[in-house]
Amino acid sequence: MNEITSRFLPQEDEQRRELHNEVHARPPARVRLPALIVYVAVLNHGISREQEWAHLRQLPGHADLQLALLQGNFLRLRCDHFTVKWERHAEFTRYSIVQALPAHAQWGAELPELAQHVATGTEWLRSLPGQTMAAIHLGMLPAEMDLADLIPTAQAWLGEGTVLASRMGNTTEGLPHSCILTHFRIGDDGFERMLVVAPENTTEARVGRISQRLLELETYRLMALRGLPVAKNLSAMLSSAEAQLADITGLLERKGETDQALLDLLVALAARIERATAEHGFRFSATRAYDSLVSQRLVELRERPISGTQTLGEFMQRRLSPAMATVQATEKRLASLAERVSRTSALLRTRVDIATEAQNQLLLEKLTRGQELQLRLQVTVEGLSMAAISYYVVSLLFYALKGLKAYGVPIHPEMAVALMLPLVLWSVWRSRQKIHAKLNRKDV
Repeated sequence: MNEITSRFLPQEDEQRRELHNEVHARPPARVRLPALIVYVAVLNHGISREQEWAHLRQLPGHADLQLALLQGNFLRLRCDHFTVKWERHAEFTRYSIVQALPAHAQWGAELPELAQHVATGTEWLRSLPGQTMAAIHLGMLPAEMDLADLIPTAQAWLGEGTVLASRMGNTTEGLPHSCILTHFRIGDDGFERMLVVAPENTTEARVGRISQRLLELETYRLMALRGLPVAKNLSAMLSSAEAQLADITGLLERKGETDQALLDLLVALAARIERATAEHGFRFSATRAYDSLVSQRLVELRERPISGTQTLGEFMQRRLSPAMATVQATEKRLASLAERVSRTSALLRTRVDIATEAQNQLLLEKLTRGQELQLRLQVTVEGLSMAAISYYVVSLLFYALKGLKAYGVPIHPEMAVALMLPLVLWSVWRSRQKIHAKLNRKDV
């Protein structure tokens, strides 16, 4: 029984606190400009919470970290001059290292080296349990935003590749609140680069929210795209299955195969489709969910275009939308194929039922004819049995009369039996009729 937590309220549901606090489970970080966020998202399939806990304990000053603190799937650890944020999700785990921006990577630097300057050390980062899905160097710089020099300066900081840029948030005196710039390319060090340029008076809370939205945007984009290879790989199987179903339907129409052969083909095809649905249904559902989150994060950025460049939203629309359309089309194609197999199976089942009905009708007719023959045979046997019974009765009477004659009774046995024969035959026939009448009454 749950304890009453307030004298003003009824008994509290056991999940109330957990569900209420879910909104506070992953608070955004407060980031002070200038900052560098080293972000890595790793797939955690087969990776236990204990393995991640053991790795987090290697951080300086956290050797006594308790495993119970990881049960909430979110943890922020403060170390000397940097912070590590750990977040575990259903399919991946995210590590965000927030540290000061190196002096050589300030605004105006040309492709600064960042990987070697991670505050945790490169070895700790390299040995993260799991497989890398996303890795980003997010530079967050305070700078005056002269739009004329913004793209060339950012191009030098990001490296080769077409720069995507947009202004975020509301404007003040005609100037954007902040700008996001990236080229969505993986560098030689394995990291993507993103650059946020904001006024110096931008609050730490806002900088933290911007960083969280950008990092989640890229992570969810990549996780959504995990459904695309699955859709492409299924295309050949679906084409083959559709052709096979068309052949089976043709055979069903032409009655070119036995029902059992068609049933075997349909069962094998249905098993293939159900296996594909079971194996990839989760991935298709996850793709829809991740795509929805990408759209949501883009809306939260409140992008506004910068002349001569694409915004992140435009880039996603042109690149991500076709991939998502392919995944959705494949999912619908798989569901449609399963439904068509079900309809074909219903048609075959109907044909089998009709054939079974015809066979049952023939069997019933044969049983009826057999019963008629049996009845005729029974009548014939009964006629013979009447003659036999009459013969035995007459024989008994004859022996009885002969016995009476031997005792001196003046009687002629042969003549007496001859006279009694009609009575015996009538009596046997009458007895048979009574028996039939009694049986008929029982049947009714």
